[in-house]
Amino acid sequence: MSSPESLILAPIITEKGTMASEKAGQVLFRVRPGASKDKIREAVEHLFKVTVIKVRTSNFMGKERKKGAIKGRQMDWKKAYVTLKEGDKIEFFEGL
Repeated sequence: MSSPESLILAPIITEKGTMASEKAGQVLFRVRPGASKDKIREAVEHLFKVTVIKVRTSNFMGKERKKGAIKGRQMDWKKAYVTLKEGDKIEFFEGL
């Protein structure tokens, strides 16, 4: 597959993701649909210099959208729940 930088698309900063981070030490990422758990683990450890204990993934089907007579479909995507070792932390908004 490609580089670790292109494997992880974005962090998911939502209320549910923040609660998972506080309670279980998990961080949520939007990743490429073809990414395996091992590749996600390697990418997170390489990019953020943390120790990953567990990776869970969830696939989502893209929604169909219509605007008048034009039909379209959003892309399928994958969410990764990454559990970090106790004491490790990834801060996305450090300066705020």
